[in-house]
Amino acid sequence: MKFGVLVFPGSNCDHDTYNVIENLVQQPVTFLWHASEDLEGCDAILVPGGFAYGDYLRTGAIAKFAPVMQSVIKFAKNGGLVFGICNGFQILCESGLLPGALMRNANQHYICKQVHLRTETADSPFTDGIEGGRVLQMPIGHMEGNYFCDADTLAKLKAEDRIAFRYSTPAGEITPAANPNGSLENIAGVLSEGRNVLGMMPHPDRSSEALLGSADGLLLFRSMVDSLALAR
Repeated sequence: MKFGVLVFPGSNCDHDTYNVIENLVQQPVTFLWHASEDLEGCDAILVPGGFAYGDYLRTGAIAKFAPVMQSVIKFAKNGGLVFGICNGFQILCESGLLPGALMRNANQHYICKQVHLRTETADSPFTDGIEGGRVLQMPIGHMEGNYFCDADTLAKLKAEDRIAFRYSTPAGEITPAANPNGSLENIAGVLSEGRNVLGMMPHPDRSSEALLGSADGLLLFRSMVDSLALAR
């Protein structure tokens, strides 16, 4: 199987993500340049964190028009696996591949720290290797991570079990104090209707080796590999 990591002007986690795939899950991986429409036969696409196009206008607002994203949108609509992390989550929301929007943090400050998040569903290619309710530790680093959607969308996300992660205490309690950015109902990540697209604000790419303080993020990438293997 082959993974593709998108590269925009302003991406700063592309090499982190590439490293996880190449050196930790040991799968073929390539960088995909923003100005190219060629996905080079990749089986899964990773949209990394950073500041695509400087985050001018809105986070992800320019990136959604990139030639590579037009191909990613088609790829996702045909069932391909797409995983957006931090800025990648923002881009996927702007592109219409995921519902809702990421607004400025409630405290109006950039936040960079370790957080805990509870796995809300194991029913996805990204989380089927993680038992529901398991608490993971990962870092966040964002200014616009405050997830919001309207009431109808929220009800649909709940009814369809598409909330992937919620910010929690280390014990797995969903509390206001555990919410770092004001996200609606502590939402940290959501799935698409087809469950083949995941976006999340915490960084599994920065938490896939114990040396970094946590290796919990590796569980998501391994789940993707296992899901792709089973689909063959």
